[in-house]
Amino acid sequence: GVKGTTAIHLCFGYAAIIHERPSGYSFLPELGQSTVNQISMETAQSSLDCSVLSKLSRKTIIVGVLDLSNPEVETPELVAARIRRALTYVDMERMVVAPDCGLKYLQRDVAFGKMKALVAGARLVREKPDSTNALQGQPIDRRPRGSSRHHRRS
Repeated sequence: GVKGTTAIHLCFGYAAIIHERPSGYSFLPELGQSTVNQISMETAQSSLDCSVLSKLSRKTIIVGVLDLSNPEVETPELVAARIRRALTYVDMERMVVAPDCGLKYLQRDVAFGKMKALVAGARLVREKPDSTNALQGQPIDRRPRGSSRHHRRS
């Protein structure tokens, strides 16, 4: 058989087409038990409550941090805040940052601008990974798993 890393992308649909979206994913506990290695999730345009990421403690999480429903290019600081919001629940070593979904409905210059903001935002987080989480106002918990606070995975 073929061996390799497996990934699944969970999508609420292209924002240019789908306007009504559910508030979250009801099947994450089951997906957390699957054999897939990586799970890609939109978090920016849906403002997903990132606490659900704690249900996927054994997976690499590809976190969508670019809102593709809005043609405005995010600032690196906003992207960094979205990354840090997810870092409250996912260790940096298990996280990959990405756009929420495909960029095909954006103008080329907007898509490039958003990708540049993604790179710059990730750089900000790498430089100061333990900064206060700007979106939730909580510090990122970097303690070993056994000593985690109530809002982190156990």
